[in-house]
Amino acid sequence: MLTRRHVIASAIAAPAILRLGTGTAQAATVLKISHQFPGGTVDKGDFRDRLCRMFATEVAKRSGGDISAEIYPNSSLIKTNAQFSAMRKGALDISLYPMPYAGGELPETNIGLMPGLVATYDQGLRWKKEPVGKALTDFLADKGIILLTWVWQAGGVASRSRPIVAPEDCKGLKVRGGSREMDMVLQTAGAAVLSVPSNEIYAAMQTGACDAGITSSTSLISFRLEEVSKSLTSGAGASYWFMLEPLMMSKSVFEALPKKHQDIILAVGTELEAFGKKGAQDDDAEVAKVYEKAGAKVSPLDITTVNKWRDIARDTAWKDYGAKTATAANLLKLASAVSV
Repeated sequence: MLTRRHVIASAIAAPAILRLGTGTAQAATVLKISHQFPGGTVDKGDFRDRLCRMFATEVAKRSGGDISAEIYPNSSLIKTNAQFSAMRKGALDISLYPMPYAGGELPETNIGLMPGLVATYDQGLRWKKEPVGKALTDFLADKGIILLTWVWQAGGVASRSRPIVAPEDCKGLKVRGGSREMDMVLQTAGAAVLSVPSNEIYAAMQTGACDAGITSSTSLISFRLEEVSKSLTSGAGASYWFMLEPLMMSKSVFEALPKKHQDIILAVGTELEAFGKKGAQDDDAEVAKVYEKAGAKVSPLDITTVNKWRDIARDTAWKDYGAKTATAANLLKLASAVSV
């Protein structure tokens, strides 16, 4: 008897691969995993790509080959901003996706990059077991998305000119913030803003369309922004910029799988959270070395400076976000209750 195979009404749907067991043909599930980051191997490269490959390897192993996965880095399968919508429609299986990139479609997802809201990795990862975690996962499930692996990343600032440490430093500059709420904070501080995915920051800085980019430590390294930067603000010690970049799965694809396969996928996803945390923290330490070697000036953030950014955020971005929808207001309230 054929095991149940998920069906995707899209040209990018993976074909079934027939596996021969004890005289009975089985249709193996082939999952397509897309992300915007540089590709590598299980052992080397951007930790987000490595996490996807580790997920694919472990799921295949535990399912006895009944589930396999193909990795598509560099947005080679689907353009960056289209991946979230594709998962909701069942046209893409899985993506490691910066949650606030979906803010234009679902403004509530901007909770994943609310300046000053998350101050440490442990605080962010505690969301999963706190009421905010249930509220967020329930909301996303209702919209067609399953969270598999919670990944938080601290961020810093790469600048073509002077360091951007305190809010007043960005006055008159064109800065990429990473979310609508971060852009509001930057504008209040006197900057002009540019909205592009992190894999497009290099070109924007190279051409002068962007003076500085705020992004995760891993992206500051992987996208080689040190080549177009003279200054780096490191978020290794403290940061007002924490991005939720989870491994996500299409709910319709997930629910079409047998229960035993769902259990494997959820278990592997959860187990990879420790790797995600370590990968992000390792890059927080590594980014300063990379930029110093390239000749850039490296400036650290401290709690006092982070609080300046948070004060602006509370008066602008937090209020704006909380007024969007009742769900947004509830998510902000619940997230604010998670202590550092």
